[in-house]
Amino acid sequence: MRVGVLYSRIRRDEKLLLNELRSRDHEVAKLDVRKLRFALDEPPAELAECDVVLDRCLATSRSLYASQFVDSYGVPVVNGPETAEVCADKAKNSLALSNAGVPTPRTEVAFTKETAMEIIEDFGYPCVLKPVVGSWGRLMAKIDSRSAAEAILEHKATLGHYEHKVFYVQEFVEKPGRDIRVVATDGEPVAAMTRTSDHWLTNAAKGATAEPFELDDEALDLVERASEAVGGGLLGVDLMETGESGYTVHEVNHTVEFKALSDATDVDVAARVVDWLETKVPAEVSA
Repeated sequence: MRVGVLYSRIRRDEKLLLNELRSRDHEVAKLDVRKLRFALDEPPAELAECDVVLDRCLATSRSLYASQFVDSYGVPVVNGPETAEVCADKAKNSLALSNAGVPTPRTEVAFTKETAMEIIEDFGYPCVLKPVVGSWGRLMAKIDSRSAAEAILEHKATLGHYEHKVFYVQEFVEKPGRDIRVVATDGEPVAAMTRTSDHWLTNAAKGATAEPFELDDEALDLVERASEAVGGGLLGVDLMETGESGYTVHEVNHTVEFKALSDATDVDVAARVVDWLETKVPAEVSA
């Protein structure tokens, strides 16, 4: 099959996928999204012959628009635009999880700093303020006091992009110094790891250490339901352990990185992803 890979930067994750695709003799079209022109009625020539397109755009805005155009051309794209739209926005992400009955941290959204302050006071300290769009733990704040809340809200309201005027407030979950990242394809786990850090943020991008993690039945069920809630696809499902109450799913990511997971486990994540990708095109093409 011919696989188009949308990208703006080739990271180690993309290299692993490209190597795996080529090792199976699949034809690969590297599609630098910065150079493509997306017309309304017909695809760029580089896209026209693709059997499936894998969206690996680094920037959320490019991912959202590019996946919509590819989908409109009738070319299968992973992840689809509906999934990307839900996962790219933390408010939509939380709504989808909650509406599906998936346990997720208590969250409220406000559109003025005064109302955001009311929510924070109601939640109590510490609580968490997140940008509705963002990754790698950037611009996330653990708020420990009213004075800190006032300062952060003022900065967001005055200096931030319009998206930062959507105040996304979430309860602080006391976790055991780690969270759990699961890479899954349509709700089927590929591999899972814990991310442990002394910092309250446990992102791999923030230097957390990774260890393999075996999912129990409850976690397996939550990964499947969380995936379905956001539309399915190649996803990173993030869970936190909450003691006696089990787990809470705080986020589902649609442009998931997996190099840390590959290093932490004995699972060839790229190979498993390509296994799944081959199911996304007709059998006569993928053969």
